[in-house]
Amino acid sequence: MKHLVSTLLIFYGLTSMAWSACNEGSISLRGDWGSADFKIEIADDDAERAQGLMFRTSMARFSGMLFIYPEPVRARFWMKNTLIPLDMLFVDVQGVVKKIHHRAEPESQKTIIGGVGVFAVLELNGGVAEMLGMGEGTELRHSAFGETAAWPCE
Repeated sequence: MKHLVSTLLIFYGLTSMAWSACNEGSISLRGDWGSADFKIEIADDDAERAQGLMFRTSMARFSGMLFIYPEPVRARFWMKNTLIPLDMLFVDVQGVVKKIHHRAEPESQKTIIGGVGVFAVLELNGGVAEMLGMGEGTELRHSAFGETAAWPCE
């Protein structure tokens, strides 16, 4: 059953790539596991990054939030006031996933360290990264990654 779900999700990702086309409100991911597209919100200033997904009781399955920094940082997150479990994908300036924190615990004040050189963090519903088989090396396609992107917008 797990393989059927993964196959259907990968098929969904492949067929939906046409609508993403590097627009601000969507992001594409690919890797040796396949590919998938997500509708996203952008958090690219201090206030938006501080608010994140706090106080939300749900998020659509293929949705997320992309935190973008003006330059690479040592990323640190916590889940205080965040009510849903999240997968956090820590991404470099080329749009390549360097670390994944799976199923961050809602309302936890434990610090989640993403490492150094983090340019963006993609938050997805907890368990989605594992369900799809995502790992380090997964590439993200979004205009935020610009000309140096491993998977550039066309």
